[in-house]
Parts: sequence; C-alpha cells; structure tokens
Amino acid sequence: MEQPNSISSYLRLFSNEIGQRILESLPPLQGPDDPSSPLLANLLRRPYPGQALAIMGVVKRLAEAKSAAVVAECGTGKTLISLASAYLSAGGKGFTALVLAPSHLTSKWARESLQTVPRARVFLIDGLRDSTCKSRNGLQEVRLRGGQIVREGLKMALTNLRLRQNYPTPRARWNSLCPGPAIFVISKETAKLSYFWRHAYNIARSGRFRGSVVNPDTGRPIYAGEDNERWLSSDFKKLRLSEWIGPEDAAGESNYHARRKLFSPLWQADRSKVRRYAVIEFFGRYLTDFFDFGIADEVHELKGGDTAQGNALGTLVSCAKKLIILTGTLLGGYADDVYSILFRADPAKMIEYGFEHDEGVRPFMETYGLLETITTIEPAENACSEAKVTRRVRRRPGASPQLFGDFLMPMAGFLSLEDIAQALPPYREEVVPVEMDEPLQKAYEKLEEQIKEALKEHRGNNSVISVGMNALLLYLDRPFGLGTLYGWEYDSETGRRERFVIAEPEDLDEHMLYAKERQLLEEVQWSLSRGRKVHVFAVYTRTRDVTRRLERILQREGVRVAVLTSDVKPEVREAWYERQSRQGVEVVISHPKLVSLGLDLLEYKDLIFWETGYSLYTLRQASRRSWRIGQTDEVTVKYFAYARTAQETCLRLMGAEAARGDGNGGQIFS
Repeated sequence: MEQPNSISSYLRLFSNEIGQRILESLPPLQGPDDPSSPLLANLLRRPYPGQALAIMGVVKRLAEAKSAAVVAECGTGKTLISLASAYLSAGGKGFTALVLAPSHLTSKWARESLQTVPRARVFLIDGLRDSTCKSRNGLQEVRLRGGQIVREGLKMALTNLRLRQNYPTPRARWNSLCPGPAIFVISKETAKLSYFWRHAYNIARSGRFRGSVVNPDTGRPIYAGEDNERWLSSDFKKLRLSEWIGPEDAAGESNYHARRKLFSPLWQADRSKVRRYAVIEFFGRYLTDFFDFGIADEVHELKGGDTAQGNALGTLVSCAKKLIILTGTLLGGYADDVYSILFRADPAKMIEYGFEHDEGVRPFMETYGLLETITTIEPAENACSEAKVTRRVRRRPGASPQLFGDFLMPMAGFLSLEDIAQALPPYREEVVPVEMDEPLQKAYEKLEEQIKEALKEHRGNNSVISVGMNALLLYLDRPFGLGTLYGWEYDSETGRRERFVIAEPEDLDEHMLYAKERQLLEEVQWSLSRGRKVHVFAVYTRTRDVTRRLERILQREGVRVAVLTSDVKPEVREAWYERQSRQGVEVVISHPKLVSLGLDLLEYKDLIFWETGYSLYTLRQASRRSWRIGQTDEVTVKYFAYARTAQETCLRLMGAEAARGDGNGGQIFS
C-alpha cells in the first residue's frame, strides 16, 4: 500500500475511513436515509434531494437551539432552504419572519417567498421617517403579477405594528389581519439608517472660560487625547466625539474615582435634516416578541464588530425567536471572519469555550487562527545603549479545523453545487497566462525595479507597499497616464509628513492594442460565434478606469457592449440586466463587487476576470453568478493574467487563500 508522506496524501488515502469515523462519532441531525417531513410536499417549489436534506437539518437544529446556519455555494438555493425551514419549523401554520438582505435582493426575496411558501403574504419595509418625507415610507404589501413584483395590498406605518388595540398583544392583532405566513423583507442599508447628527458643543460667552469650547453638560473646557490637550472647534470634524465626566473634588478638578464615570456625547440629532429612525432599532425596542424567525442573508457582509450593519445583526438576533443565517462564503481565509458572527448567533457557546467579547479577537485567533510575530532588532547606537527590540503581531490566512468541529459543524448545514449536480451543467475554470509585448515588458520591469529600490530605501513604509503594489497591478492593463508615484514619510526634523517619489512609470502608446487585450478580443469573438454571451470583470473602475478602454476596443470590432457602474442603484440592477438583454447587448463589463451578491446571470455563460483584486469573498461570489439552478449550458470562468508578473502572483495568493477557507466551508476532503 502507498505510504502517505504528507497530510494531504494521508487524507486522500484514508478519506473513506476518516469520513466513516466522523459519522460514527458525530452523527448528523439528518441523514440521507432519514425520513423527511410530509410538509415538504406542500411547498409551491419542490426542493432537490440535497436541498431537502439541508432543510430537515436546519429544522432539527432550530428545534434544539436558537440559531442555525446554511453555508452553501452560490446558486444552491439558500433562499428556498431558509423559507422552507421556517415553514416546516412552524408546522405549516402561520408565522412571521423578518428577512435582512442586501438592497438589490429585496425584490428577489419577495418574489421567491411568494413562489415558495403557500398562503404567504410578503411586505417590503421602506423605512421609518416622519410623515412629511416624500420618499417611500412604512410597510407595503407586494404581490406577484406576471412574474414581477407589484406593490398592492396592505399599507401602513411601521409604528402601527406595535399597537395592540383591543387585542392582548400586537402580535395577536397582526394575526387577526394576517393569519397565514407573513414575511417582512428589509435591506440591510435601510435597517441601519438612523437620524442625521451634528456636533453638540458650546462656546462660552462669559466667565473664566470665555471664548473656549465647552461641554454643554459641564460648562467646562474639553480635554482629551494622550497629552490631555484642550479641544478646539477645529477638532470637531466628521467623527462623533464624546467625553467621560465625573464629580469635582475640593480643588475644582474632575475626580473620576469618586464614583462611576458618566458618558457625555458631544453630538445630537440634526432636526434640520430628514427625521428618521433605524428600523432594526425600532423592532429591537418595541417588537421583541413579534417575529418568529429572523433570516440574515449574505451574513458575511455583517461580520463587522462595532459597525452599524454588524449591530443590526445583533438586534435581529434579540428581536426574533429563531435565527437563520445564510452565506456562500463563510470564511474569507481568516479565522476571525466568523468571530463577531458567532458571538451574535451563539454567544453562550462562545462563553462556554472561554471567550469574552471584551477581551477582543486575539484569544480567538490564538486558538483557531494563525498569528505571525515579527521581531525587529535594531543594533545599538553605541556601547552605552542597548539594542532596540520591537515585536509586531499580525494575522495570517488560515483557520484551524478545530474551528469547524467546535462551532460550525453543530450549527451549520453545508451544501455545495456538487450535491445538486444532477440539476446543473458542467463548470470549468481556467487560468489564461498571457506573455507581455516587448515594450510593455521593458517598461514593467523598469517600474518594478524602481519600486524595489523605494522599498529598500524606505523599509517598512506602508505607503510604498500600497502604492507600489497597486501600480504594478494596474500598469499592466493601463500603461499610460499613471503619472509620478508618491509616498509619504514622517520627517522628525520638520515634524510633518513629507512626500517623496517612489517611481516614474513610463507612458506607452495609448492607441496600441496590447497582448492581453488581443487575447480578450479573441475569447469574446469565439464565445459570440457560438451564441454565448460574455461577462467581463475588472476591479479598476474609478480614477484610472480600464472598463471604458475595454468597451471601446470591443465596440470597434462591432461587439454590442454595456458597462455596469455603481451609478446603477443596487435595487434596480436586475432590471438593468433585463433591459440590456432586450437591447441585444452581447458583453457586459463591470466590477465583480457590483454583481457578487444574489444576482442570477444565467444568460452569460462565459465569465472573464480581466482583473481579480484581493477579496476572496467577491471573487467566489462573482464567479458563480451563472452556474446556478436554472442554468442549462456549460459555464466557463477564465482568469486573465500577464505571466510572471504581480497579476499572476495575485492569482496564486487568491488560490491559496481559497484552499485554506474551503476546509471550514464544509469541504474537508478535496
């Protein structure tokens, strides 16, 4: 028998035995041979066997815990799984569910809810503003007409939901209006939007502090910072500021040890702007027993710790009896990607394992992640001084399999496209290395040398690393118009940040068609000759936009092209694609982030990544836009990169990061 010489070969050789041992020691809540609920037959859309297995697993998990997760690849039907799980958990009876989704997916959620859950009524939540606001406001029922969502039916202000009138509770009153399943859909942007604010401080007009900025709560000047400096009006910029205050001692100075500190915010609501209230905060404060289920779609977008969207997830957990979280990319290559999500979804489990939220993410990373300690020893300046030793700790890509066993396996149902492969066509990924033209190669190598010299001269300077790396990636696709590259460095003599030159990129001929562009043109023409539409992804779309150049190159060859930009609002992007199809567009160019969540691009069978960027979340999501349920033709994804350049290095790093994340995405053996 072959002897394993590495962990990978060991896993390949004994994968069947290890898998059997795992099933024996950790039996799943729902196995392939376990019976499914007869209520599945009542759904308006019949799930595939793999989806039915995930649905039953989530239902059994919710029966014994507050939260469950569905970690499934893009296109596997997470919306169907979550809606069916809520329906089965409610026993096929009426229930209320609050869906927190990206703004461009609210209409899709409404449509699929009506197409999946029998007797369901769906309501879109537009916000909580005062009655003088002219934009959409409150709660509006939607219905399905000709496959499209139309706004008709019940309409009311959100504040009416908390009224009980002649009923014992607001929920009882709602049940009288809507006895069947009621699904409320709100975008995560609308959920978090609260009132506008402005700074709140006074300028003393008399007394010993006359002319000084003072705290309205104390009437005294505001001191803050490491040097305890007095704040001026110029210090009040875009950030909300605050001060801790306390009683005064006999000398008139603040004594913060006499009793607990008091928080004094130096900001207040701006009544001159639109008056609105964060919808999710309203639900968390006044409707704590109203919703049976909370569903958070694309939960990796809500992974922030102390952010408005992250806090929205926490409030959703508190105001719903059960929580279902959905994502296609749970890990972006780092263990701490799930830290805040786990603390909000299952805080008891995190505390049970010894983690305290106040301690920060460091203990979690030490247990489940990879940390790298960099020790720098600077030589002694003279015989009387000691060498200066500095240590810096930074996180590295990777996550321990123990994270999967301790937290993800008990909580999540995992589903890949291979599990429903009988309903999908073939899928193929390919890296297309392109050799540089001689003028571009010489100019690129010269730029690379200049950046290397700048890195040696300004060792450890982050501005050189950032500017230089971006320039190496961009210059290959736009070798003109970059201008002089500058970095910044603190000068101890002047006490200011001084600018210095990193490199002088050479401007090449803007009208020349370079090798990568010629390769793209060949690929597009070949795809169109076979009747296959193409979607091209590029990440440089702002100041030094490359999408317009690609548009001009393709249009010169008679290709009908459209460019999707961020000016197209997320909620109308689905309609934008439908309009382009009616107009006969053959190729669409966009940033991958604009389509990375939820959109179905079934018409575009060939996807080309002109550039990838460094976001594994975005890359994974965008590459699966066409290979989903409903696709009937083979899907091809191609990654373009100039050979032996930063673009090829970027692709290698993304591939390694994806391999590390797959193990905790449910793919243990590959």
